[in-house]
This record gives sequence, C-alpha cells and structure tokens, in this order.
Amino acid sequence: MTTTTSQQELFRFLEDRFACAQACTECARACASRASLVDPDATERQELVRRKGIMCAEVCDATCRVLSEENRQDEAGIRVQLEWCRTVCLECAQVFDGQPGAEHSAKACRECAQACSDFMATLS
Repeated sequence: MTTTTSQQELFRFLEDRFACAQACTECARACASRASLVDPDATERQELVRRKGIMCAEVCDATCRVLSEENRQDEAGIRVQLEWCRTVCLECAQVFDGQPGAEHSAKACRECAQACSDFMATLS
C-alpha cells in the first residue's frame, strides 16, 4: 500500500467518522425537540414517543462523544456503540412515524442510522 493510498483511506475514515458524529448530533437535537413537545398529560402512546425520543437523543449524544475521542476506545467498542445507536435510531424512527409533525425527527433518525452503518463499513 502506498503512502497516498494510506492517506486517502485515513481521510475517508475521518470524513465518515465526522459525518456519523454530525448525524448523531442532528438526531439528538431532533429527538430532544420532539420529546419536549409531548403534552405533560400525555397518553400512553405519547409517553412512549417521549421516552424513545429521550433515549435516542442520549444514545446519539454518547455515540458522538465516543467518535470524538482520539483512539481511546478499540474498534470493537466503537462498533458496538455504532450498532446500538443504529438500532435505537431505527426504533425511534418507527415510533415517530405514527406521530403527526414528527417527519423531520424520523428522517433525522434514519439518516443517523445510515451514517452509523456507513461508518461501520469503513472499519476493518
């Protein structure tokens, strides 16, 4: 492998890592915003939406922190965090699908899940 190839792979890795962290941040914002809109006297379904939104925001925030650390975690640990984030985001998107006005939040969740999948694909 040439130095140029190694540098290109490193740049791609860092770009994918940043894109994933950025998607996690956007998803966390969207989920926290959606969770705060739920009425305090919410129905059981609305409470589920609120809880899922909060959980998704927390998982995305934690994933972003992991991705921001400089090699303090091994690849296996990063992969587990990404898979957890991807799964929670997809579950949250499904819950948001049934809520009027939650399209943006559901879209952010799906984009984050895809960014996690894309970044996992760059890991060896």
